[in-house]
Amino acid sequence: MIHIRPVSDLRNKFPEIENLVKEGGPVYLTKNGHGSMVVLSIEQYGKLTEYVETQLDEADMVAESTSQRLGHNEIFQKVRRKLDEL
Repeated sequence: MIHIRPVSDLRNKFPEIENLVKEGGPVYLTKNGHGSMVVLSIEQYGKLTEYVETQLDEADMVAESTSQRLGHNEIFQKVRRKLDEL
């Protein structure tokens, strides 16, 4: 179930927000009817960022072992091709 709450609930009903997050789902907060932020547990955030951190670590190791460098245009072209494949 998607939980959407006004950002004021973060201050006024923190225990409720905390319980929803502990149950495993994100809580989407709105301000004046528009999306403002998402509240996640530390565990959820870690799962989301773990892959990126691993990829950055691998990129650092590759960079240390080779002198080849790619420009930003090459990188963005590769990313666009990958996205087009999805």
